[in-house]
Amino acid sequence: MSDATLHATALNPDDFSVQIADQVESFLVAVTEVAKGDEPASAVPFLLLEVSQLLLAGGRLGAHEDIVPDERYEPDLGPEPDVDQLRENLARLLDPIDVYSEVFDPYEPRTAPVPARISDDLAGVITDLRHGMAHFRSGRTTEALWWWQFSYFSNWGPTASAVLRALQSVLIHVRLNQPLEELDGLDTDQAVGDETLEFEAGKVMAEEIGGPLGTGPTT
Repeated sequence: MSDATLHATALNPDDFSVQIADQVESFLVAVTEVAKGDEPASAVPFLLLEVSQLLLAGGRLGAHEDIVPDERYEPDLGPEPDVDQLRENLARLLDPIDVYSEVFDPYEPRTAPVPARISDDLAGVITDLRHGMAHFRSGRTTEALWWWQFSYFSNWGPTASAVLRALQSVLIHVRLNQPLEELDGLDTDQAVGDETLEFEAGKVMAEEIGGPLGTGPTT
């Protein structure tokens, strides 16, 4: 099943699988376009919108009964498409807000926040979604839905939710005039302590983030 047939009129637009596939395809196309860096001024708001819409599809998959694949073993799809260039482009585009802190499991007592990167997380989400899309385009609809549902619970759902929270936080700080302290010292290869996580008022958001990412300067 090609890109052209993904939206063919022969496919029932009311069909659950077609609706999920359309939302997945929209996300893949949109994030790929953002990563090109042609519109850096709208990157954060646009990613916020796309991740939010993707999570609607995830919520529908999560609320759906367990999907069982037609075959016992997953067909071999060959090598996964490389996402390194996309990841690197996003990292450059989102600097200096690429690194953020996230609690992995909110129900785990005393879970310490861990550092993560929006660029890494989006690349991982795209890898999961592309895998299912390969099944869908090959006509293995049930296999695609099973993979998207399984990976929603095991990886891309929590990851996309964390990214959404980070993007929301960026816009909240800008729109509510609550600039962040400089984000130097927080990285994914370092432990995160309480002092690192206590971001207070500063200049980075206004001077480096608000303008380049199109969220407007703080006043």
